[in-house]
Amino acid sequence: MTPFREIRARRLADESGTLHKQADLAVALCYPSPYHVGMSSLGFQSIYRGLHALPGSTAERAFLPDDVGEMHRLSEDLCTYESGRPVGDFPVVAFSLASELELAGVVVCLDLAGIPALAAERAAHLRTFPLVVVGGPLTFSNPVPVGPFADVIVMGEAEELLPILVNRLRESPERETLLHDLAQKPGFYVPSLHGETPPAAAIANDDCLPAYAQIITPHTELAGMFLIEAERGCSRGCAYCVLRRSTGRGMRPVAPARLLSFIPAQARRVGLVGAAVTDHPALPEILRALVDAEREVGVSSLRADRLDHELVRLLARGGYRTLTTAADGASQRLRDQVDRHTQAEDLLHAARLCREHGMALLKLYVLIGLPGETAADIDELARLALELAELAPKLSLTVSPFVAKRNTPLDHQPFADIASLDEKVDFLRRQLRGRVHLGGDPPKWAWVEYRLAQGGFAEGLAAAQAARAGGGFAAWKRALGQQ
Repeated sequence: MTPFREIRARRLADESGTLHKQADLAVALCYPSPYHVGMSSLGFQSIYRGLHALPGSTAERAFLPDDVGEMHRLSEDLCTYESGRPVGDFPVVAFSLASELELAGVVVCLDLAGIPALAAERAAHLRTFPLVVVGGPLTFSNPVPVGPFADVIVMGEAEELLPILVNRLRESPERETLLHDLAQKPGFYVPSLHGETPPAAAIANDDCLPAYAQIITPHTELAGMFLIEAERGCSRGCAYCVLRRSTGRGMRPVAPARLLSFIPAQARRVGLVGAAVTDHPALPEILRALVDAEREVGVSSLRADRLDHELVRLLARGGYRTLTTAADGASQRLRDQVDRHTQAEDLLHAARLCREHGMALLKLYVLIGLPGETAADIDELARLALELAELAPKLSLTVSPFVAKRNTPLDHQPFADIASLDEKVDFLRRQLRGRVHLGGDPPKWAWVEYRLAQGGFAEGLAAAQAARAGGGFAAWKRALGQQ
């Protein structure tokens, strides 16, 4: 394994936009997945810049190591990138948590930093250990499982909560006073005081938009791409989605001139981020400005019913070679049932556009295991995939099991058993073999995600047990009580 100091030096040398600042309040800002994932997170980068912008505060980044086992074997501490300082030496350690399965990464990072993972264990030594703060997209759904490990959870959009948190921390009250004070303020969840009932997620003022990247690096999933928020929220009502129109006042588009003003001149690749970017009423105008400036473009969410020749032509000019969209339902009946009104013809049209504009691949995401799904629905999916494969240059189908999330109309719906989901994937593989590439994570990991998505403190403690037992599926089964 390459020593961390060498990895850190190489990655820092390749970064553009890294911040350095001395301040009274230093925050170790951690991402509970490896660097290449964390540095693709727009929220993580926005908080990093936001902490640097506030008087008297600074932030240094840390990530789940690429090889956790080797870190344990070498007894290396988790350290930050900016200075190489051990994370455990900071007065505040903050995590950005995007998904349920990253909860295990929070525990591993705390263990590697020499910080007791449980907040209750740290409470007996308030002057010894850092304050642990958690925020991120998961707070819109169910942050309760991370409750045993967090002293404070920042709920929802953090732009206007961050100054409140930093001001209270800089006043340096006793830890107990700080927690009681924050628990009274909207948007702050203190698990030791609120128990398993978090307050509502905060929604930032539109003047805080857009979020945008601070650092550009080649060592990410989106290598060398400047990320910027084109819109926040969604105007649609898909029943399985946390970011549906009832969350965060619907879709809030960023005006083209404002969006373009934040893009640095040296950024040659620009990624437009949001839950429903193709619903932005001025998307063609934004893309045209970017490609006319000879920039490559990326768009995080392409809706099949919004694709037309103008839009796909602009994407192709901007370097697109894979057109990615979603059906999110194995059949038309199921798509209508969950209020995802994408029609089969929309998907067929996307396949034609893909070929006509010189794309190399059509990538389609599909949910299986929705409530009421039958063999006939899966058969309809197989037939549609074969029809799409006739039209597109190549077709890749990524199949994901449905996981019911809190704060959605499908909350508390049961998880389809793993065996039946495996059978459906095997059926699709047989039907599509040689014609369509079939991908997606094994259904067993969606079951783990489901248990955490619907869980509470007990499931969070189970995540710690599983992580410390190696993080394999057998460890998760034991920890979550399924032998």
